[in-house]
Amino acid sequence: MRANTLIMIVLAGVFGILAVVLANIWLANQRSAMARTEDVPRDTVVVAAVPLKFGDTLTSDKLREIPWPAGAVPAGSFKTAKDLLAGDGTKQALQAIGPNEPVLASKITGPGQRATLSAVLTEGMKAVSIRVNDVLGVAGFVFPGDRVDILLTRTQHDSEGADKSFVDVLLQSVKVLAVDQVADESKDNPTVVKAVTVEVSTKDAQKLTLAAGAGQLSLALRQAAANKGESTERITLSDLTGETPEDVAKRQAELERQKAADAAAAEDRKRADAKIDGLAHAVERVGSQIDELSKVKPAPVVASAPQPQEVVKEVVKFVQPEPPARATVGVFRGVKLETYDVPRQH
Repeated sequence: MRANTLIMIVLAGVFGILAVVLANIWLANQRSAMARTEDVPRDTVVVAAVPLKFGDTLTSDKLREIPWPAGAVPAGSFKTAKDLLAGDGTKQALQAIGPNEPVLASKITGPGQRATLSAVLTEGMKAVSIRVNDVLGVAGFVFPGDRVDILLTRTQHDSEGADKSFVDVLLQSVKVLAVDQVADESKDNPTVVKAVTVEVSTKDAQKLTLAAGAGQLSLALRQAAANKGESTERITLSDLTGETPEDVAKRQAELERQKAADAAAAEDRKRADAKIDGLAHAVERVGSQIDELSKVKPAPVVASAPQPQEVVKEVVKFVQPEPPARATVGVFRGVKLETYDVPRQH
């Protein structure tokens, strides 16, 4: 056997022994921890034995008691099912409760109280319903228990008579109590609804009621953990195109100038058409007059008697012109010609 193989076998044995030792130490620690927890004071807490949804009536077969550390009992819990069901009338679940989840007083109705929205409302809050459609209601993905922002879209007339549309965030982080007539928070199938009921304060309820008649309300679904408000600003049509109010005013003025120029051009065309029509009527009248004149027979022409005319005889007489008084004489001197102006002799 080679030395390398022998070394690998020895290392494998050492690591195996070390693993067994560590496992025994861990098990010993777990047993000691369990022994210590048995010394902690125990109490009982009532939990749901089966899944409960909004409106389910609580009975003893749907509840059970389990041991719970005495120092960590949830506030509003019940020790026994008898304590939970005590009182006249039945009790119902106000929200979904999962199996083995503690049943708290805030999650169920009081003795004889019905599971209605009035029982779910927080003290001092009001329930207000707003009308939505498949788009404004976030395509049916808003469920009871969600939080939404409520947006208001309006159109107003400015001093110049132009329409200006804008959107404001009316309310933020509003809790949804019910969609249509369903207040079960365990509902998870999106459906198109016609109304959404939200939990708001008295002042916000007044705002919603007034806004419903002033414009169009729509919902914006928030993240489940995003309950804090945020700074918002009004969004107008100029924000969609990146234009400033000055740009919008300039464009509007240019449109007005173009409109005035088109109106002036139309008026000029109208006047030119009127002139052309007048000339056409005048030509038509002249043509009709010419036609009338052509229908009239001309009067016979009477020749006048010939008038005596004076005969003038022209006599042509030839007159010999007089010779010129001076003459030019040329004399050659050698090869040079010299001229002299001398009087002519008769």
